[in-house]
Amino acid sequence: MPILIDFFNIFIVGIAENIIELYFFAKLNGKKAKLSHYILLSAINNSFVNLVPAALPAKLLINAVLLVFFGVFIYKAGIKTAVLYTIIIVEVMELCFGIFNSLAGILSPLLYPVNPKAVGLIFMIINSFCSLLLSCLCYSVIHKYFVYSETEKNRYILMLFMPLLMILMLSEFISNSVYSNTIVLSRRGEMNNTNHLQMLVIQGFGILSLFCIIYVFQKLIHSFKISMQLSMLERENHHQKQYVSEAKSRYEKTQSFRHDIKNHLSVIHGLLEKGEIKKAEEYLENMEPLMDGLSFPCHTNNPVLDILIGNKLGIAEDKGIAVSCSLKLPYPCTITDIDLCIILSNALDNAIHGCEKATANPDKCIELSGHMQGDFLLLEIKNSYYGKAPLKKGIGLSNIKSIADKYNGAMSINTQKESFCLNVLLIIPQQEENISRQRY
Repeated sequence: MPILIDFFNIFIVGIAENIIELYFFAKLNGKKAKLSHYILLSAINNSFVNLVPAALPAKLLINAVLLVFFGVFIYKAGIKTAVLYTIIIVEVMELCFGIFNSLAGILSPLLYPVNPKAVGLIFMIINSFCSLLLSCLCYSVIHKYFVYSETEKNRYILMLFMPLLMILMLSEFISNSVYSNTIVLSRRGEMNNTNHLQMLVIQGFGILSLFCIIYVFQKLIHSFKISMQLSMLERENHHQKQYVSEAKSRYEKTQSFRHDIKNHLSVIHGLLEKGEIKKAEEYLENMEPLMDGLSFPCHTNNPVLDILIGNKLGIAEDKGIAVSCSLKLPYPCTITDIDLCIILSNALDNAIHGCEKATANPDKCIELSGHMQGDFLLLEIKNSYYGKAPLKKGIGLSNIKSIADKYNGAMSINTQKESFCLNVLLIIPQQEENISRQRY
């Protein structure tokens, strides 16, 4: 009987446990485990169990180290992500086995006196099967509702590590000290000095706490993300208002200049009639600052965008970056000024930042272009790029993509060794459709 129990625990339950853990561990990392991975993990774990059969904490540690190894070197996950998923996987399995061990401890005295050997074997089989089934259910729920993103959540990962580690240590302590390999039973099948109901409640609260921690963490990260996006949109809205205000100011100056242009022409005409050519030239020179204040470095047919692009390209030129602009937009355009400003401001900010990172390239440049083709507007922003730098899609690119989705368009990125190209395709809605939507 002891040989049969050892065989069942090691080669049936142990292998099933390893397969289930690795299967869901790979799914959490967005990968698919291969047959060779299952064989390797099971072989190493079972070899260690045979060498040190009573070392439950050491077995748990070896299993955790192997999962982290698979996560980092085989599934190409970050070390923090691999450790986090390992803690969750191991902790769920420990708690599930602990819950049914406690249930077995509560129910076994009722049937143990009838046939101790048969009852013990039946409880062992049922306990293992139900524990594995419950762990699969828990893993499925976690995989469905818990999505961890390294780029956004690494700074908050300690908020998960500490409580999860505490629960894992508690469950391991219960498993090692109460439900270890060597269990002494009374004639009635009871474990001396053990309150199984209390252990069941503690481990039940442990697995509920795990799900509560994950749920609260998801909600907290979501609120942080929304807060950051709102802050960014408020900042962009503030900038757009400045651009609109400056555009209105230039428009007023233009209106004022047009109103006074006849008087200026009359003065120049009078000076030329009197033969005072030098005074006429001086008068024209004094008018140049007025005309310069009305011109834009980039003419897009949209005064708001002219101001925005002029400011952004002016900042780039001050940083020693060569700039060029060939963008023409239809006027009037059914794409709102705010949406166009969000696209171009984020794209040009990223382009300036990319040029600053490309320190190895002395000829830094930014090229802005765009053209219409039917109802499609294609915007293209190219800039110098340091190819070895990791590309992180931040809030800026997310905002651009959301605007592209709003107009049923698309956003694409093409990176080469020394250049970065952002393409944004927008479908311009028809003016009549836009008016009908406003009416209804």
